[in-house]
Amino acid sequence: MDTKAQAERGEHADRGLLDTYREVIGHTGALLPVISFLGRLPVAMIQFGSVLLVTETSGSLATGGVVACALALGQVTMGPLVGRLADRRGQRSVVLGFSLLNAVAIAVYTLGALLELPTAALVVLAVLAGASIPGIGPLARARSVPLVRRAGGDGRLVNTVLSMESTMDELSFVLGPALVGLAAVLGHPAYAFGAAALLVALCGSGFALHPTGRTAEPTARSHADAGRPPLPREVVVVRVGLVFVGVLLGACGAGITALTEELGQPGQAGLVYAAMGVMSAVVGLSMAALPERFGLHARWRVATAAAALLSLPLVWTDTMTGLYLVVTVFGAIYAPNLITGFALTERSCPPQRLAEGMTFAASAFVGGQAVTLAVAGRLAESYGPEAAFALGSAAAAVAFLVALAARPRTDDGERAPVVTRDAAGR
Repeated sequence: MDTKAQAERGEHADRGLLDTYREVIGHTGALLPVISFLGRLPVAMIQFGSVLLVTETSGSLATGGVVACALALGQVTMGPLVGRLADRRGQRSVVLGFSLLNAVAIAVYTLGALLELPTAALVVLAVLAGASIPGIGPLARARSVPLVRRAGGDGRLVNTVLSMESTMDELSFVLGPALVGLAAVLGHPAYAFGAAALLVALCGSGFALHPTGRTAEPTARSHADAGRPPLPREVVVVRVGLVFVGVLLGACGAGITALTEELGQPGQAGLVYAAMGVMSAVVGLSMAALPERFGLHARWRVATAAAALLSLPLVWTDTMTGLYLVVTVFGAIYAPNLITGFALTERSCPPQRLAEGMTFAASAFVGGQAVTLAVAGRLAESYGPEAAFALGSAAAAVAFLVALAARPRTDDGERAPVVTRDAAGR
């Protein structure tokens, strides 16, 4: 009887997880996740593809790295401003304008690379392409979470939304580089950039004009006139933690590239990234099954501790088989860190600044990753891949210390005032 009861409970838990995802789709509609996924895919394509595109046209890997870093820094700098504008003016007009602007910026940047413009000119065009990214990933979180909050959704449902969004991010960063690589094999990386410009124009506009976009409009003039409430300390602390998670993944990316080159198989780097991304996506989907009693701060500490521990074996990895094995296991920590970081941001941000908070959290992570790629690349060239991996492990240890030192505002449960206000139709 005990065995049968346990089996029934397990079956009920599986149905519960699927039902939770169905409930989320019921609130957002089936089309929104599709267009938001396709709309964020160009980000992964141009970030990864910039190195290939500029290296192909200029003949210099160093130039490709500099230009790619400039693109990422443009995104990091403008991302929070895009979120702030969305909070003030609503997502529809902001996302629509930036989507069309980004499509043009990508096309001009691609043309500049094909014309072999000087590096300084390419850097400027790359910054513009990065700065005009509409931020669909974080804005989708800022749109979907209030939808489920207003419908009376609990913490588990919000966690499911964030799990689904992070999984879509993971899949985009697996599929995006693959599409760029395919374009490079079939003809030229520029083909992928043309597809990226078309995708962001069509799907970015579709995301902006989706009926759920109305829920992301300022709901009361009093909110717009009340000014910008200050951000709690916890929001800033979480951003710091996400910066170091970005440093970890940037350093590991540089180490993976250096190690595959050292082993004489540079083409395997993309497949290694894909293995890490697939594992992260699987774990991200399963995060929705975590019980609510396992609070967010506890999850944050466990996730950062796991990142520090699971990244250590990379320092001593020196074979391709070992790299695949270690990176696949290591990929399990990626989604939990991001999902928990966004969940803590959502819980702590004032509702009037939710889009800004989400885009700033994403920018913190991307910024740490982008800057570290350049630094860790030089470190790997001088001291070997193990030096880049060691930098990543050190960053993970710092992220754990940040999580350990952070103090919850009250407890790890739901923030009652936000739930009540949203459920009442804020």
